[in-house]
Amino acid sequence: MLFVHIHTCYQMLFKILVILHTLGATVWTGGHLVLAVTVLPTALKNRDPNRIHAFESHFEGFGLAALLLQTITGLWLTWIYFPGFQNFLAFESYLSIYIAFKLALLLGTLALALHARFFIIPKLTKETLNSLAYHIVGVTTLAVLFVVMGAGIRLGGLT
Repeated sequence: MLFVHIHTCYQMLFKILVILHTLGATVWTGGHLVLAVTVLPTALKNRDPNRIHAFESHFEGFGLAALLLQTITGLWLTWIYFPGFQNFLAFESYLSIYIAFKLALLLGTLALALHARFFIIPKLTKETLNSLAYHIVGVTTLAVLFVVMGAGIRLGGLT
């Protein structure tokens, strides 16, 4: 009886983690899609970096919290799939390959975000707007790939 109760709690925890992970992905990816598809084209057309600053001032804290939520829940889910991360790097299943790919996407996202935050955004002008545009498109592409890989994990692979 105790085993059944523990198993039920474990299943509930897993579902809650997937839901929280999905909510984080929704905010992170959705926010970047809005930025890339609506805000960025207008900013580029008008050569107006203030449009980007205005969006970022509202989204940055919420977006970074969503990315942090995804990272924590993603690592926790990985721990559930691969207890103690054993055999995770063996790449013997689609699951370990997809998760490793998502971790690579995370590293790419962090690299682009940190570079933009510390080297491009502080010096953002009409002349440097294109450099930030490349970063925005890059981070948005990585965010969409996060969603695709996440769907692949839940669907048992995409092939």
